[in-house]
Amino acid sequence: MKRENEFAVGVVVIGAFALIVGGALWLSGAHLGRAEALYTARFRTVGGLGVGKPVVLRGVRVGRVEEIRLASGNWVEADLRVYEDVALPSRPAVVAASASLFGEWAATLISLDQLPDDPNVREQLREAAAAGGGRWPGATLPDVGQLTAQAGRIAGDIAAVAGRFRTAFDSQAASDLRRSIRDFADMADRLAAVTAEQAEVLRAIGGNLEQGSGSVARAARGMEATAARVDSATAAGQLGALMDNAAVASGDIRTASADLRSLLAAAQRNQESLVRILVGADTMMSRVVNRTGSLGLFVGDSTLYQEATLTMIQLRQLLADIQANPRRYFTFSVF
Repeated sequence: MKRENEFAVGVVVIGAFALIVGGALWLSGAHLGRAEALYTARFRTVGGLGVGKPVVLRGVRVGRVEEIRLASGNWVEADLRVYEDVALPSRPAVVAASASLFGEWAATLISLDQLPDDPNVREQLREAAAAGGGRWPGATLPDVGQLTAQAGRIAGDIAAVAGRFRTAFDSQAASDLRRSIRDFADMADRLAAVTAEQAEVLRAIGGNLEQGSGSVARAARGMEATAARVDSATAAGQLGALMDNAAVASGDIRTASADLRSLLAAAQRNQESLVRILVGADTMMSRVVNRTGSLGLFVGDSTLYQEATLTMIQLRQLLADIQANPRRYFTFSVF
């Protein structure tokens, strides 16, 4: 009986020892028979992350935190034990954050190619990566307690603002606001009426603008065609020919101007002769008008005109009779 009691006590002690060892191994996250690799991450602060906390990749535990220590340059380094058979990201980084509402922390492995949208996390990872040294860059999110405290401060500020707003927005302010809204509505109605009245004017202006745009477009096309013609004329040498002709014409005009100046000079030299000729012509025309002199009498006396006419008639009759009876007037003899 005594031996049976001793055996039972031994079995209980061994079982308790095995349970304690198993619990310790489970709590430490150790996995017997699985190879592990050691990596070091660099943080500015680790928050609530401690030794033995899990290392997580896409929500799956892949290792544990081996050691946390202070480093030079105000950095904190954490050694991470990660299973060797885990496929790590090509550019790994670590984010320490609270994993539950009860203060449990974990180190989450992420890729630098797929960073979260939080600008603070991006800045911490960029700063840690710039330090170099073969360490994984790390960042730390605030825990639930800090967020709760911050939310409490924000709620207090909102309550203070609401109290001030309640104090400022009394019944008189509400009445003024309603009156302002009514005035704004009246102004909107007037604006709509004015817009409706000016719609026809705006449409006319739009039509005129469209016509003006068409005219400008046609003028632009005309200018383009003119430029094309000038370009083609320049390319064929026609513009150069026109310029040469213009130069020749200019020379001719200069020559003609010189001739005209010479003519004017000659006329100026013969001015006295011309004056005498004009005076003589004026005297002769005066005698014709006054019917003095032979020419004046000839022009002014109708008898001389009639006699001249009668003479011409007789001369025509004589010529006709000569043509009809040449032998009467002319005698031809060969021998």
